[in-house]
Amino acid sequence: MAEIIVPELAESITEGTIAQWLKQPGDTVEKGEFIVELETDKVNVEVISEEAGVVSELLFAEGDTVQVGEVIAIVGAGSSASTPASTPTPTPVEKAPEAPKAAAPVAVEATTEQDRTIASPAARKLAREKGINLSEISPVDPMGRVRVQDVSAHNSTPTPTVKPQAPVAAAAKEDDGRTTREKMSRRRQTIAARLLEVRQSTAMLTTFNEIDMTNVMALRSRKKDKFFDDHDVRLGFMSFFTKAVVSALKKYPYVNSQIDGNEIVKNNFYDIGIAVSTDGGLVVPIVRDADRKNFAEIEGNIGELAKKARDNKLALSDMSGGSFTITNGGVFGSLLSTPILNGTQVGILGMHTIQKRPIAVGNEVEIRPMMYVALSYDHRVIDGKDSVGFLKTVKELLENPEDLLLES
Repeated sequence: MAEIIVPELAESITEGTIAQWLKQPGDTVEKGEFIVELETDKVNVEVISEEAGVVSELLFAEGDTVQVGEVIAIVGAGSSASTPASTPTPTPVEKAPEAPKAAAPVAVEATTEQDRTIASPAARKLAREKGINLSEISPVDPMGRVRVQDVSAHNSTPTPTVKPQAPVAAAAKEDDGRTTREKMSRRRQTIAARLLEVRQSTAMLTTFNEIDMTNVMALRSRKKDKFFDDHDVRLGFMSFFTKAVVSALKKYPYVNSQIDGNEIVKNNFYDIGIAVSTDGGLVVPIVRDADRKNFAEIEGNIGELAKKARDNKLALSDMSGGSFTITNGGVFGSLLSTPILNGTQVGILGMHTIQKRPIAVGNEVEIRPMMYVALSYDHRVIDGKDSVGFLKTVKELLENPEDLLLES
């Protein structure tokens, strides 16, 4: 017999959520084969079985929270073909109710009601240990599913006589089609908590500017075909913005820093986070040492990281340690927004959609492709002079891409 244990995930991660069981009780599993997928705050992790055998028990259900080091499943010896012969449990389970049926109808009815209660395996286990009838528990889940928290709450506090009606009312409200209740994923909960923490723990301000994209668009149009032929990667705008950001960070080093207690830590490296939208929420993989990479290497890195993000294949190492972040709401049509700082970083650049607008050029009015850009920054570290100067530098480099090429 072998226990499936939640492995060490990362220094800062102590728990996860069971996203999907890849094996079910009775399934054969090979040594090294994936048995469960865990969702953590940052990435999904697939856990393997250290032994070959047959899955005999799953101790938690999909959606349950599990701790690092906790046993979540049992793999027994043998194969699925021999399981029925070696495990005679079906016979007593089917015949067990017949004996007490006439003598103790009340007990049989209670047991049947408990069996019909929808509950996670962990909740059933805890209820058995505490001697609690599952049918007497009032779950928080509006759909009536009993979880470990419900069992613990039932054991520690008296159950009011009207409380069992609460989930019924909630379900009724949902059944009429007026509302739909959906549990937040672990990643969405983490994103929400961190964004709220940033707003509450930083002196965040945002400054804006606009960039005339005429020259960079013309350069990209002239070079994109040869760029693709030479490097087998498409030339986008992100490499231009990444290079411009690196140059501006070198000029304004406090924007490339973070606060540690009562100290400011200025980073002498340029690991640029590129925000990527996925079905599970926004993630920020890192382009490492962007100052040492050319346009093709940056575009290649961004493409690889974006694909890994959308395929849910990012590793924790892909997202840790960034010094500054770029987010592009323009891909969704955003004209102007205020990006929120990422973690302990003190600056984030928001790109937006390119829109043709009438612009004064000298004494003439011309229609130019313009982009609003926003720099959100922590005012505890960055003064207005540096924030405005940083954004102005990014603007000037992108409006004169030849200078950007010389800078890089």
